[in-house]
Amino acid sequence: MKILLLATISLAVMAGSAHAAATSNIAAGDAGVARGQIELVIARFQAAIIRKDKAGLSELFLPANNSWIAVPTEATYRIVHARHPKARRFMPGSYAEFASFISASPERMEEKFSNVKIETDGAVASVYFDFVFLSNGEQQNRGSETWQLINTGSGWKINALVYSINLDPAQVK
Repeated sequence: MKILLLATISLAVMAGSAHAAATSNIAAGDAGVARGQIELVIARFQAAIIRKDKAGLSELFLPANNSWIAVPTEATYRIVHARHPKARRFMPGSYAEFASFISASPERMEEKFSNVKIETDGAVASVYFDFVFLSNGEQQNRGSETWQLINTGSGWKINALVYSINLDPAQVK
């Protein structure tokens, strides 16, 4: 009886371990698929800026209930505030304003990303990276940017975008 009980417990432990490993692999696989899909969203975002594709940029965002905020770094804020005492510490905006700006600009625009970090469980995700925003090949802004994304079931959409503004002092007018 004691041997049968030990054998049953051993089988239950092994089956539980196997199930946990299989579940872990499925979750890791889903996260890997999600990561690949999010990387495509990033690539589409960058390509839409270069193409001045207003509709392409807009379709990457949830159409409502999202946020877009720019925050100057401390050094940039000190310079801006010294020249413009009523300057705000952060500036809300929207993806629609950004898409309109990009599509209407006569300059060639590009945003380059580095140090991209993606965290996801397959349902929600965060993307964090450093960026350089270029106009006609010249740096206009640099900083860090973070996105919050959700899996809508028919693709990933950006729900929130927050970025820092780090200007060279000569750029502040």
